[in-house]
Amino acid sequence: MLFDMDGTLVDSEKLWDVALEELAREYGGELSEDARRAIIGTSMAESMRLLHDDLGQPERDPEISGAWIYARILELFRGGLPWQPGAFELLRAVRAAQIPTALVTSSPRALVEIALDTLGRDNFDVVVAGDEVVAAKPHPEPYLTAARLLGVPIERCVAIEDSPTGVASARASGAAVLAVPAEVALAPTVGVHQVQSLTGVDLALLAALLADRAAA
Repeated sequence: MLFDMDGTLVDSEKLWDVALEELAREYGGELSEDARRAIIGTSMAESMRLLHDDLGQPERDPEISGAWIYARILELFRGGLPWQPGAFELLRAVRAAQIPTALVTSSPRALVEIALDTLGRDNFDVVVAGDEVVAAKPHPEPYLTAARLLGVPIERCVAIEDSPTGVASARASGAAVLAVPAEVALAPTVGVHQVQSLTGVDLALLAALLADRAAA
């Protein structure tokens, strides 16, 4: 099992909203809804490029902006992270069944370490953070890396994602994909099974997704 984090397991995207909106105001502007949607699921560098372009300030240094966001998000994450509906129950069922499990996120390792206080470190055999891969989502490298570290063929993995960027990464990797839209609507995609929330998702559904993936 390969779980995305932000928007999939925990409702952390709203905290990113706070930080991004604060930085936009710091720069004398306001982040548009289109840019915010485009940022979801991307790396920090790409997020800052999108923010700068949206504000009409492409000359700004993405490393400086990224450091500002990083520091603010650390503060916000320490305040606690709420679970997405059904996420805790599904993760508990997966671990009870002793299924190898990875957390695959675009967030940097330091933020992930704080999130793991909520998620539980013992719930994951492997963690792949956004600053630990060369190519971030939507590239398939994060999911391929997680499967390799788990020692499980990617074709035998189910990846759960909430964003277009994450779904593209998971699908390109060759995993079976379960999509749970959170902040952004997801277009129907061949090979991607979509549900409105993780509430009611169980091991039988995950097994059926793998069977469909093998048949395809």
